[in-house]
Amino acid sequence: MAKHLEKELDRLKKLIYALSAHVAENLELAVKSLQDNDVEQAEQVIALDLAIDDMEIEVEEECLKALALYQPVAIDLRFIVAVMKLNNDLERIGDLAADIAKNGIAINAAPKPKVPLDLNQMCYLAKAIVHKSLDALVNIDPYLAREVIKDDEAIDNLKAEMKAEIVAALQREPEHAETLMTLLAVTHRLERIGDHATNIAEDVIYMVEADIVRHQSIDS
Repeated sequence: MAKHLEKELDRLKKLIYALSAHVAENLELAVKSLQDNDVEQAEQVIALDLAIDDMEIEVEEECLKALALYQPVAIDLRFIVAVMKLNNDLERIGDLAADIAKNGIAINAAPKPKVPLDLNQMCYLAKAIVHKSLDALVNIDPYLAREVIKDDEAIDNLKAEMKAEIVAALQREPEHAETLMTLLAVTHRLERIGDHATNIAEDVIYMVEADIVRHQSIDS
């Protein structure tokens, strides 16, 4: 039984790492399609999200099978529970990447505001925090995971700044309200990506230390 469980856990690791890689690649492509106004790339992101959804279902089914067949305990049980939770967060990041790609298509087709709004820094931070959370996952590194939780504050602050800029632009250029509101939606989705990356980091900490850090100060 122990060897069978070990094989199942190894399979789960490979599946969740493969899903992580696909999500990271698709987020990278979504951001690039937005920054380059590339509709073809955006459509590729939307298509690839379907494969990510299928992988998420496969991971969930493997987790449920492992729980039913092997009744794991202690660290093995924590690992499976953590994988189920971060599996959902990875799938949501994939969905948000696809939504950003759709927003990019809408922005590309609409008249542009006179004063361009620069989302590059927020895009960079969102990609960086996802990569760091996935590094923490692959390396099972709770210290790196704690850095992710701290980094999320920078994305939240930048989202607030971008929202203020967009509101000001709406007052100056109400004729571009549709495009500006789409840009606001992009900032919200980038912020949510940061939140899901933080969830992944928290799950890594739980996996290693059995410590639930949600709703706690990371410095406590």
